[in-house]
Amino acid sequence: MSQKHGFGRGLTNYGDADFALYLRRSFARSMGISNELLGKPVVGIAMTPSGFNNCHRTMPELVEAVSRGILAAGALPRPFPTISLGEVFLNPTSMMFRNLMAMDTEEMVRAQPMDAVVLIGGCDKTVPAQLMGAVSANLPAIQVVTGPMTTGRHRGERLGACTDCRRFWGKFRGGEIDVDEIDLVEGRLSVTAGTCAVMGTASTMACISEVLGMSLPGTAAIPAVHAARLVAAEEAGKAAVALISRPVLPSQVVTEKSVENSFRVLMALGGSTNAIIHLTAVAGRAGVRVSMDRLNEISDETPVLVDLKPVGEGYMEDFYAAGGVGAVLRELRHLLHLDTINVEGRTLEERLAE
Repeated sequence: MSQKHGFGRGLTNYGDADFALYLRRSFARSMGISNELLGKPVVGIAMTPSGFNNCHRTMPELVEAVSRGILAAGALPRPFPTISLGEVFLNPTSMMFRNLMAMDTEEMVRAQPMDAVVLIGGCDKTVPAQLMGAVSANLPAIQVVTGPMTTGRHRGERLGACTDCRRFWGKFRGGEIDVDEIDLVEGRLSVTAGTCAVMGTASTMACISEVLGMSLPGTAAIPAVHAARLVAAEEAGKAAVALISRPVLPSQVVTEKSVENSFRVLMALGGSTNAIIHLTAVAGRAGVRVSMDRLNEISDETPVLVDLKPVGEGYMEDFYAAGGVGAVLRELRHLLHLDTINVEGRTLEERLAE
């Protein structure tokens, strides 16, 4: 056969393998796809929408934007669903389902005819699950995150989910505010789509994905409802097509050095402690073992640089305005491995030199 992946772009030997390709193409035609498009590379889009997951409420727009980028770059986008882990509504805990989602992602990427894949997720366990699946499948892959929500307002104060929710609930239980006040706050904690507005697990894993090199530079902190989020998704679609002709595999991106860089940035962010568990799992899929002694050394060596809740006072929209992950990387440059590469095939040193 002339083409191993995608829907196939030609028959050559007329053997059993070509019959399978012929059958595949005939079913693809039944989806209403022209011969012209069937002759192009195929990029899968692992999408995770759910009526139970506000973090992923913008998923249809993101899928459309990624598809736009893929088409513009000359390939055929094919969205496909996997399970979606909405942190707030899963019982007893979304951690029970992270590995299930990782398996779902890996097997669907392996099983379906695609040359590359774009993974779209955001909520806490979703991004690590997608990264785990992508590393195991080891097909050219790019992570796109849904982005954080923007803050609400209450009596002149900005509010965001998680940290502020617990704070006001504590005040209510302590009798400092009444039921009318807590009802008012309830409607002002989560006012847009997106992941939590603070440096919780979702935001931390978005940043780690960028540091690992699995997301495009500058994309981790863009708010979910910001127009730049859609532009970033479109660019990810274009980049995924570029990976087909110049493959950069997850196994080349997720390495001991990029994992160590990610742990260092985690410390500088004052990020989620859950990220240690998730990053260890992602690294494990790449055969990278994490030493607790080395993790402690990195912690001792690295200052906390980011003033975001729950460690500090700011929100993710402030982090984005201040330069996001790129700003932190520049501050930590002297402590980082600069020879790691990202999905574009560029080294961290090349990125920071820009």
